[in-house]
Amino acid sequence: MKKILPLLLRIVVAIILIQTLRFKFTAHPDSVYIFTKVGMEPYGRIGTGVIELIAGILLLIPRTAWIGAMLALGIIGGAIMIHLTKLGIEINNDGGTLFITAVVTFLLSAIILWIRRREVKFF
Repeated sequence: MKKILPLLLRIVVAIILIQTLRFKFTAHPDSVYIFTKVGMEPYGRIGTGVIELIAGILLLIPRTAWIGAMLALGIIGGAIMIHLTKLGIEINNDGGTLFITAVVTFLLSAIILWIRRREVKFF
């Protein structure tokens, strides 16, 4: 269980990050709406998608999981702040699903980084 739980956490966060890419990269109306409202369409939408893809891949590689977790914390932390300051909790009547998913992803990424804290290297 000691090895399985951290792996499951990494997989869950990677899946969440990667599954949202289809909305960003296909210019789904909800994604375009969000990034237009915060003044970051289209470059912010595409750039965020690229960073989330990189974070998702890094999370799946054991040696780079801590880097992926740090990237995820940064990008999702920004998303949470934008929800709280500009977008609001609920987007297009989603019942807050997008916000809740961001908070869960942030918390799981923080747990992953805590588990991998001894691997973190500072230059």
